[in-house]
Formats: sequence, C-alpha cells, structure tokens
Amino acid sequence: MEPDVLVVGAGPVGLALACALLQHDVSVQVVDKAQGPATTSRANFVHARGSEVLDRLDALSGLPEESVRAMAITTYAGDRPMMRIRFGDPGLDTAAPPMVISQARVEARLRERLAELGGRPEWGSALVAADQDADGVTAVLGDGRTVRTRWLIGCDGTSSTVRKLAGIGFPGVKVSERFLLVDAHLDTTLDRSGTSGWVHPEGMLGAMPMPGDQWRLLAYDPQFRDDKPSEEQIVERMRRILPGRTSNLGGRLLEASWASLFSVHRRLADTYRRGRILLAGDAAHVHAPFGGQGMLTGIGDAENLAWKLALIVHGLAGEQLLATYQTERRPLATQVLRGSTATTKINIASGPVGRFLRDHVLVPVFNIGRLQRWATYTTSQLWVSYRRGPLGGRGPRPRPGDRIPDVACERADGTRTRLHAELRGRWAVLGDRDLFEAARRRLGDRVVHLRPTGPLPAMLVRPDAHLACKGDPTRWLDGALA
Repeated sequence: MEPDVLVVGAGPVGLALACALLQHDVSVQVVDKAQGPATTSRANFVHARGSEVLDRLDALSGLPEESVRAMAITTYAGDRPMMRIRFGDPGLDTAAPPMVISQARVEARLRERLAELGGRPEWGSALVAADQDADGVTAVLGDGRTVRTRWLIGCDGTSSTVRKLAGIGFPGVKVSERFLLVDAHLDTTLDRSGTSGWVHPEGMLGAMPMPGDQWRLLAYDPQFRDDKPSEEQIVERMRRILPGRTSNLGGRLLEASWASLFSVHRRLADTYRRGRILLAGDAAHVHAPFGGQGMLTGIGDAENLAWKLALIVHGLAGEQLLATYQTERRPLATQVLRGSTATTKINIASGPVGRFLRDHVLVPVFNIGRLQRWATYTTSQLWVSYRRGPLGGRGPRPRPGDRIPDVACERADGTRTRLHAELRGRWAVLGDRDLFEAARRRLGDRVVHLRPTGPLPAMLVRPDAHLACKGDPTRWLDGALA
C-alpha cells in the first residue's frame, strides 16, 4: 500500500508528525537510516508549548511524572552567586509546566503513541533517491525498495538527505563554539532543585540535575582541540576543568554514562517546500542549544504541517494551503536563531567589554522578578501567534491566529472536558449548534462541538489550538481552504 506521506527521520519531529497525521486519518510511513532509536540525547528540556503539543498528540502521559522540576538557574562567579532566575508555568492554562527530561524519553513516548495509532519506524532504511512529479514522489531506500508517496517530509536533521535531494539551500555557519557535554554522577552539595552555572575566563560551565540522580554538565571549551575525541577523553577533560571553573562548588565527577563534543551550527533553509517535498525541524533550521528551543520549534513545525497536509490529502483544501506552513513557521525560526545566538554570545563572553556588560549590566537586570517572568514567557513559546500571516486577522483579542489557552469546556452532552484534549486530530467549535453545523458542512466529522464554561466568544479553533475565526466560520473556511 502506498502511504499518503513518507516521513524521513524518526526523531522527535518525525515521530510527532507521524502521530499527528495518523490522528487525522492520513496513512504514513516512517523511515530512518539509524539502526535503532537513540538512548541518549543533547536536548533535555521541554517548555510549556512542547507539553501542549505532546498533550494534543495524546503523548504526554507519564512524562511529567518522570521529569525533574529544576526550574531555577543560579549563576555564579567563582563561589559568589550573581543571579538566580526562576522558570515555571507561565500561568496561561497549559497542559503541563516545563519539564527537564531527556529527548530520548520524549522519543520513546512518541514511539509508544505511534504504535497505539498503528504505526512504527522502519530502522536501517536510508533514503538514497527521490524523484517527484505532479502527482507524488518516488523514493528509493538503501535496501533497494521503492516507495511511492503523495508527499515526502524531511525530518532528518541538520545533514538532511531530503533537503539535499530537493536542492534546497541551507545557508548559515558552523562556528567554532565547541562544547563538552557529559552526563554523570557527581559527589556534590549542589541543590538539585535547580541548574547551576559559572562564568569563568576560560569558558562557562553549567550543571543541570537529570533523572536517575545524574547531572548534565555543559562546558564551553575552545581550548580542547581534539576534533574526534573518545568519550573517555571528554569525560577526563570535564573532570579536570570542573573544580577550577566552579571553585569546587561543582564537586567531583564520579561515573559518567555518556559524553559528547559538539560545535554550534546556525542555519536556516531557503524554503520549507519544493513541490511535494517539505522540511521540518532541524532539517529546516538549526541553532545554538541555549534556551531549549530546538525540539520545541521542531515539534511545533510538525503539528502545524500535519493538519494542513491532512486537509489536502482528504480533498478538503487546495494545495495553496501549504504555503501558509512556511509563512507561519519560518519567521519563528528566524526569531529563535537570533535569540539563541544572542544568548550564546552572552554566555561565552570572554573579552573585558563583554564580561562587563554581562556581569554588571545584564545580571542586575535579570535579577528583577518582572524580567524573570518575561524570560519564562518568552522561552515557553506560548506567545507564538500567526495573526500577521495569511490565516490571521485583526480585531479585539483573541485575534485570528492567536493561541487559545487550554480552557475548561463542556461537550454537547454536558460532560466536562478541556479544549486541547478535544483537539486531538480535530477542529473545535465553541458556540451554538448552528455554528457547529456550518463548520461540519466544510470539515465533516473532523470538528467537535463544545461549550465554553467561561466568558469566551463563539469561535472556530484549529487543531493546533490557534484561533481560526470568531462567529460564523463559513467565510473563513471558504477562503482558507479554497
């Protein structure tokens, strides 16, 4: 059977996309060149927006309970505390607060959800060729198999084969900012209720508590010149620099479970689509890890693309709807790139001017509670709105394109529920029966009728929890889905 969509890459973005497509009753095949799933990962933070997406995929279950709630960051100069930032739930009706949890665990839960929906990744299946025509794409896998699909989506990371085969440019830089990464047990008195970081002339160093009584150590280390070090060499280097950079507050590195060396990339694809081939996640944008925005932005791409592609596959919308995927998501990636670049420069500042600005200007500013709440809100991505895009609009808030919180609602039979729990592969009408019937004439059974329990206007909500329109949805649907 030919799948409607072939997803290349079984990381968090590819898995989220596959789950979302199956929720929308779109057939999907997932392939990955790796021989099996990753057991370790660089990403280890899920912001509130990420929790919302996982919740709408019905893939959040169990993760909050596994996560570490280390929501404070204390920055030291030697043994002197300089700044303490408190992160947390921005209080905007979210499914779950931020979570410190390995990307590998998020992927494992997404694979479980994919299996519940009837799918599975095909490991050891590399994409080697792709030839598209007006009706679809013929993909060739490394074992010689040919897959004919209507749409091919590249979720295969920074070195994306899909992007290269599509001839999509990926301008940007691979810079010389080199970081050591080690997961280990420490003999330390550090507080596990938060992350600790140290500014030091030789480079910053951070320690984040992880599940299993481990710590994740991250160190900027431009002096470490070995291009392909072994894990043992990385661990030994971290063991040597830990006491000096932390004034012994970091304690002693005991046993390490994983180590890696990475350099920062900053790149953004020229376009997210070429014909019937599209990109999502790191295949489309990659940046510094500070702020935990990479996986968050990628799974947001997946959810945005899935409902639009589903409407096209089911014949409910024209292909021009896909243009809104790039116009809604690429500006966000540009903003994330700028923000993560600025954060990196602040963290690794080594010259006298940079250190002065960081230590004597930015540190006092970020000790202000209002600024800390702003930082929580900004990194959460709950502020993301598409009101300025082709599906957005003006008027009193909430405006078309704005995120709608996870508000309490009632089903038509009076059963209490949450809005986002009802959006799993569906649209929602909050309002009277006539508005629901108007939406159902265009969307069929992919829309649910809800009644708000609070003061909300009548509205049509997209499957990704953004407002489509207020009042009668007929005109908006006829225009957006034409």
